[in-house]
Amino acid sequence: MDGLVCRSCGLAYALDDARWRCDCGGLLDVQFQPVFDLQRIKQRPPTMWRYREAIPVRKDRHIISLGEGFTPLVEVDFDGRSVLVKLDCLFPTGSFKDRGASVLVSKVKELAIDKVVEDSSGNAGCAIAAYCARANIACDVYVPESTSPAKAAQIRLYGARLQLVPGSREDTARAVVAAAQKLYYASHVWNPFFVHGTKTFAFEVSEQLGWQSPDAVVVPLGHGSLLLGLYLGFRELQQAGIVQRVPQIIAVQSANCAPLYHAFAQGAGRPFGAEGGGAGQSDWSIPPAARRDTIAEGVAIAEPIRGKQVLDAVRHSGGTILAVDEAEIKTAVREVGKKGFYIEPTSAVAIAGLRRFLQEHHPQGVIVSVFTGHGLKATEKMLRLLQS
Repeated sequence: MDGLVCRSCGLAYALDDARWRCDCGGLLDVQFQPVFDLQRIKQRPPTMWRYREAIPVRKDRHIISLGEGFTPLVEVDFDGRSVLVKLDCLFPTGSFKDRGASVLVSKVKELAIDKVVEDSSGNAGCAIAAYCARANIACDVYVPESTSPAKAAQIRLYGARLQLVPGSREDTARAVVAAAQKLYYASHVWNPFFVHGTKTFAFEVSEQLGWQSPDAVVVPLGHGSLLLGLYLGFRELQQAGIVQRVPQIIAVQSANCAPLYHAFAQGAGRPFGAEGGGAGQSDWSIPPAARRDTIAEGVAIAEPIRGKQVLDAVRHSGGTILAVDEAEIKTAVREVGKKGFYIEPTSAVAIAGLRRFLQEHHPQGVIVSVFTGHGLKATEKMLRLLQS
């Protein structure tokens, strides 16, 4: 039966209950049975909404879309090894966060909510602001004062009210939670509908490979909205009998802010269970990371809210978590640029980790990575990088 289920206390709510967390304060997951009709999917337009029956929005009239999805999967050579890279930097707002925003704002529309709040280091705020503009829903976006001016301008031009918060990314999260006591929290972390958008990454990759799973997927890791989405998506495909396995997940953090890398290396968390936690399994906080400045602002998350879920997903996939330093990230930006791709430094974290993975692990089979954000979102950083 469809619904919302608390990961801490196991309490269940209706799927259309307008809440973003449990009464006990716990994280919610969406309980939903996806359907995959491959013939029907094949006949639909090339957007992420071709997987309509696998997305938990009840009525088509509530879908808020900017034509997002089905981004190219291109072959790129790294150190003599061919890798497939998904170009999610080509989304309408310039990042993969449009996947989650389209589904979450569609659900907000279905719930007849007329104003939301969100917090972000930039890209998620841009995406939620854009889709709220499309839906005619008022939106306040909280960002750290240090957020890229390009992203701040983008949020404001969509008509959202920008709230600049002094201090860290975590200070911003605390500020928006206070606001969310009165308004619906369209969070890309707390709100469980967001990952039901990012899971379409897995659906697209699988379809583009002839309904097969790759052997490994390499992604940047901050809060983990893409990682949790792709894990959920491949698991749903596996449970439907469409693919045979969930690929290895190789997650990459900035060494300057790497709480999940350290937690994974130290063996933190319980052994993975059959359902990866779920009802009755209490979530726990990852010990906060010591934070140093990083060029990759989008993954500088010292206190990842769904950290336990991330560790469970990586372990269950047989994957690992890597940490790359600032020099590696900057080298990756330059290298990818010389291949004709302009990506922001946060996106380059995955490529720096990919190079490390290829050099140290010598993986076999099909490897997929992703360009998560466009370089035009970080022009000031790019100019500084060119001068260094």
